Amino acid sequence: MEKEIINYPELHGISVTDRKVPVRFPAHWHNAAEFTVILNDGCCYKIGDTIYKPEAGDILLVWPRELHEILNVPHKSTYFIQFSSGIMESNTDLAAALHFFKNCHLISSKKEPDLTEKLISIFNKIRDAYYKKERFAETQCKLYIYQMLLHIGNYALKEHHDQIGKENYSNKSWGYIRTACNYISEHSSENITQADVATYTGLSPYYFSKLFNEYTDMSFPAYLAGIRVQSAIQLLSNEQLSITECAFMAGFQSTTTFNKVFLELTGCTPREFRKLHRHNS
Repeated sequence: MEKEIINYPELHGISVTDRKVPVRFPAHWHNAAEFTVILNDGCCYKIGDTIYKPEAGDILLVWPRELHEILNVPHKSTYFIQFSSGIMESNTDLAAALHFFKNCHLISSKKEPDLTEKLISIFNKIRDAYYKKERFAETQCKLYIYQMLLHIGNYALKEHHDQIGKENYSNKSWGYIRTACNYISEHSSENITQADVATYTGLSPYYFSKLFNEYTDMSFPAYLAGIRVQSAIQLLSNEQLSITECAFMAGFQSTTTFNKVFLELTGCTPREFRKLHRHNS
């Protein structure tokens, strides 16, 4: 099991691969989401402990930090996009529903023809915008990615309606999580704790921790660290700020913690990221 560092040579946070698609690739994980369009039968993947054999027209979904492996892909049988986890994790609606997204790995064209047709149409728009490199291409691609995530999110919620019907997945509980995510986003630069957020939402620390983990599939500290890294990414684009200033302004209490967490979530150090941003600019 190895961590793969995703390079984004054309647009920040987005990569399209449709020419040199590997026919096999060992078990690995990365911080990006990876969505694959299946063009021909005969493909075989492993995500976690599950084997998937998608058919032509299907769409395979790998979410950030999921272990996966390409067991076999016939030549010219797929193309895929990868995008930064921050696109999802910095959006409170999507972050609150992360648990449901991560239960969805294969969308079948036979079972969901309308959905796969819509998604493949958006895939192609992303690919066109990516290669044309026109003004605001990054923004255009990200808008298309959000469109895809909306379609996939509604599908994932529909697929898990029995689970959502339980008490922990009621509209009231959903409201608690959205309130919490909004509060964390607004106060991430401050020295906030899980108890602070639980009090703000009106829940006990124990119940809040349980509910938050079930919805986001991550602990409160991990979620907060991710939000702070996204803030730091924005700050690092300002060359007048030192890396230390970026760390403390984003809410980190030490540069050591900042460097460690930033490397874990992005695959590069803050200094390396700043150099990459400068080069892309």
